[in-house]
Amino acid sequence: MKQNKYDDPNFFSAYEQMPRSVKGLEGAGEWHILKALIPNLKNKTVLDLGCGFGWHCRYAREQQASSVTGVDISEKMIQRACEMTNDPSISYIRAPIEDIDFANSQFDVVISSLAFHYIQSFPSICEKVYACLKPGGSFVFSVEHPIFTSRNEQDWYCDKLGNRLHWPVDNYQIEGLRETTFLNESVIKYHRTVSTYINDLINSGFMINAVKESFPSEDMLKSNPEMKDENRRPMFLMISAEKGNR
Repeated sequence: MKQNKYDDPNFFSAYEQMPRSVKGLEGAGEWHILKALIPNLKNKTVLDLGCGFGWHCRYAREQQASSVTGVDISEKMIQRACEMTNDPSISYIRAPIEDIDFANSQFDVVISSLAFHYIQSFPSICEKVYACLKPGGSFVFSVEHPIFTSRNEQDWYCDKLGNRLHWPVDNYQIEGLRETTFLNESVIKYHRTVSTYINDLINSGFMINAVKESFPSEDMLKSNPEMKDENRRPMFLMISAEKGNR
């Protein structure tokens, strides 16, 4: 199933008010980690899967990428990305990530931010990304951490006063569909373990360069003391991989 919640007016309206939608990459709590995983983009061809408003696409061009292609299933997302972009070296394609069909060895770098946990088959994505990457190319992405996606109820366990006691993890080894709530709307996510993410990459021919888990930056902790709870469990998983030779 190819899910497109972002073209729902109510959902999109809520999403565009999120800090990462208003402030861009600096409003994303994991950006300081993901940014460090992205290789030198100068003169590189870049593909962004699930590009949203195009923040990562514009960042790539700021880093002197030669060309950038952003893909997103949502018409509203692509429309907003186009409105915010004034650069002929950035092109946007409205399409499901599952349907990408680029030429072999077309890109130097493929990036994706918080999209793959909405996609049922991660191995198929790995195969497609591997094919369209040049030899030695980089694949850098973030997803919601499996600790976060293990339960349908993706929230803290609180006492009667609303104090956060702990983050519950259950059914971790039972992979598959999760019906949960995001921005007060029902959404479908796909839970898979950390080892599955890593092994699917390896089985597709990738070499793993780094695996990172999210934590708030010092600046975010200073500006928003509530972010300290993000040190109690990782919300995001980030992986950097490289195309090997199968």
